[in-house]
Amino acid sequence: MKAFVDTNILVYAYDRGAGDKHVQAQRTVSQLWEESTGVLSTQVLQEFYVNVRRKASRPISITSARSLVADYMAWDPVVNDGTSILEAMDAERHYKISFWDALIVVAAQKCEADVILSEDFSHGQMYGSVLVHNPFEVES
Repeated sequence: MKAFVDTNILVYAYDRGAGDKHVQAQRTVSQLWEESTGVLSTQVLQEFYVNVRRKASRPISITSARSLVADYMAWDPVVNDGTSILEAMDAERHYKISFWDALIVVAAQKCEADVILSEDFSHGQMYGSVLVHNPFEVES
């Protein structure tokens, strides 16, 4: 089962100041590495780099951030090309979500992910064949 990782999950995994979210995200990302089931896009890597450097409660160095991005290249990131942008425009309108979220959905569909791991999307929402799962949501 492929899991597309949204930026917020990746950032929490490396932001030691994020408390319980850091612990859960780190556990989630570690499991994806172990199972070789994690996928992401160039958009996620770009946002991750900026956010762990500038917006994290405990920012990391440029060298560390670059090293992490280089490591995640092993996940063979989806590259958002012109077709992806046009498809995201259609998804934005169809699902009534932001363009940036639509680009995540399109990338997840493009790599045939089963699930999008994110806290920004609605937990349990389906986008075509891709289910959203918030790893911080308590299952009842």
